[in-house]
Order: sequence, then structure tokens, then C-alpha cells
Amino acid sequence: MAAKVCLVTGASSGIGRVTALELLRAGHTVYGAARRVHKMDDIRAAGGHALAMDARVNEDLARVVATVLGEQGRIDVLVNNAGTVLHGAIEDVPLDMARDQLEVNLLAPARLVQLVLPGMREQRAGTIVNVSSIGGEIALPLGAWYYASKHALEAFSDTLRMEVRPFGVDVVIIQPGIIKTEFEDQTAAQLREMSGRGAYREMAEAMAKRGETGLSGGSDPGVVAETIREAVESQHPDTRYAVGWLADKLLQLNKSLPDREFDALATSSTA
Repeated sequence: MAAKVCLVTGASSGIGRVTALELLRAGHTVYGAARRVHKMDDIRAAGGHALAMDARVNEDLARVVATVLGEQGRIDVLVNNAGTVLHGAIEDVPLDMARDQLEVNLLAPARLVQLVLPGMREQRAGTIVNVSSIGGEIALPLGAWYYASKHALEAFSDTLRMEVRPFGVDVVIIQPGIIKTEFEDQTAAQLREMSGRGAYREMAEAMAKRGETGLSGGSDPGVVAETIREAVESQHPDTRYAVGWLADKLLQLNKSLPDREFDALATSSTA
């Protein structure tokens, strides 16, 4: 198939990094964007491009898209992967931190979509891949703002899919399960800092201990990267791909169990 021009955000580590490399191996033109440009040397070495971008800065988003368009004349694929995670009880988490979570996980992807869509509509083709999480459908204790951001990203994606379909643009949601990346490295420390001394301390400590050991069975991020590549290269991609350890199982449990039964399962080791 013809090589596509791809922009991958959050490409300095984890899923974004391996996705950029996977797309490069498949022969596509790839621009990786992230704050830590020095962490994308392997993308450059593989023939890709590395651009500095802070998802919180609108000027950065516009500059990155303008750079790709200026050098390649088009963007065929946008992979919205950049994101952060925030842990702590709703009562404990300052709202300015919650706003930052929504800014990075929802509003930055939305702005990038706005920036790439005119070109995709003009060429009557394009693929927008929004990396969500199984947390886009389920929720667990002490992660309300992360789950809220991913639920919102999925609703945004569903609406977007219907709006852009007449222009030949596909919208794909990726729902990783438990993946071995540095994304969750600070989970335990964050839980203890936010909620480890107050009313939710027992739950926070139980969740922290779970976080310290919970990635032992996690999937390699490469399985997510392969799924993204398959979606990008498909003429008729699925609207959602659940991928990685426990993804299908947890999503099915969430759908099949009554709310209070799922609540009991989710909190069984935190009470």
C-alpha cells in the first residue's frame, strides 16, 4: 500500500514510541511529537522525524501540524497518544490538577483534530486514531479524573466519527488494557501523596500496593502498536480495538455485571 504521512503524539516513550517505530518499519513517513525530543533519537535513527511539542501549549500544536504540512504537503494519519494519568480521591485532588488532566487527555487531541481535518477533508481521506484506555468504558477507585478524560475522549470520538464519515475520514478508538510502560511508574507515589494520609488512606495504600505489583502480567506496548498499524492500513478499520492484558475481560465484566457487583469487584482488595 502507499506510504502514509503519520503524526504520532507522545512519541518519546511507551505506546507512542513503539507505534512510531512500527509505522516506520511498515514504510510510512512518521513524525513523532513530544516534550522530550532527546528521547526520540531512535525514531530519527529509523528514518523518522522528531518534533518538540507540549500538549498544553496551543502554539506548539499548531506549529507541529504546520511543520508536517509544510514538509510533506499532507497528513494522512493522526495518532493522538499523548496523555497523563492522575490518581487520588475526588475529595483530595485539586481542581487545577483535574483541569490539567482534561487539557492534556481531551482538549489537546481535540485541537489537533481541528488542525488536521481541513486537509483530510480536502483530500477526502484520513485516519484519526485516539488512544483511549479500557478506562474509557470502566472506572476504578481513585482515578476519577483520568477515567473522566478517557470517557470524554471516547464520546468525542464517537461524535467525530459520525461527523467526518461523509468526507472519507475514519476515526478509531484504541483501548489498551494493562500495558508495561513508564506511564504508571509513579502510581503508588501519587496515590500516597494525594490520599495516603486522610479519610481514603486505607484504600489508597491498597491501590498503591496493587499498582506496585499489578504490571507483572502486563502486555508489551508492541501489541498496541501493531493494532494501531493494522487500523491505519485497513481500508475499513473497526471503530474500537481493545488490546492487551485483561482488556477484553474487564470490558466484558463491566458490560455484564450490574453496577454494584462491578463496584464490589473493583474495590474488593481496597476496602
